[in-house]
Amino acid sequence: MKFVRLFGRVKSAVIGMIHVRALPGTPLSTAPLSEITEEACREVEIYQSAGLDGLIIENMHDIPYTFEVGPEICASMTAICAEVRRLCPSMPLGVQVLSAANESALAIALASGADHIQIFTDIKKKHSSHSITADVSIVETAKAAEFFLSDGLIVTGTATGAKADPAELREVAQAVSIPVLIGSGVTQDNVQHYLDANAMIIGSHFKRGGYWANALDPERVKRFMEKVDELRK
Repeated sequence: MKFVRLFGRVKSAVIGMIHVRALPGTPLSTAPLSEITEEACREVEIYQSAGLDGLIIENMHDIPYTFEVGPEICASMTAICAEVRRLCPSMPLGVQVLSAANESALAIALASGADHIQIFTDIKKKHSSHSITADVSIVETAKAAEFFLSDGLIVTGTATGAKADPAELREVAQAVSIPVLIGSGVTQDNVQHYLDANAMIIGSHFKRGGYWANALDPERVKRFMEKVDELRK
């Protein structure tokens, strides 16, 4: 019921990624926070006009990722998230801070005015050490995450933009009673294979050329949502 509180009973909710530009204090940073925030807000307006169901803000450009996230990152992300929340007060909004800065993400969500905060676990996570967990199936991992009170699960491919396995989606969905989301690789051409997911997180496909680091392409977003709307009927 927590998931329904966020998204209602919409079939296969579509969540758009906002990959904010490199934040101040990181190696690739070139823009002031005000400019980064304005760009994020423009992307929000594109997503809203196309009819998306939710958003996630992520510091994807803060390369190289580290496990030591400084206060400047938390401060910047809080400012951006607060402004996005002001623009769309009723739209579900998620926060992801790389790399694995989950406590920081929770603090940012709280400080930027989020409510109904939930935690979704990315299982068999892309980029993770698959060899270390090779003897543990995705279903076993899903059950463990559910046992430890995760509010939902995310199934991904092996890398950003790589498609997830629809068979794994079905296996996980049948094994747990919490929502299951698809976290990578969904495109206009294959979206029909992922409609069993409670939600689909879309980043790379919405960018120019389908590459995550490029600018958001309003036409790609519009065409994708038109197809989803048809499939939902």
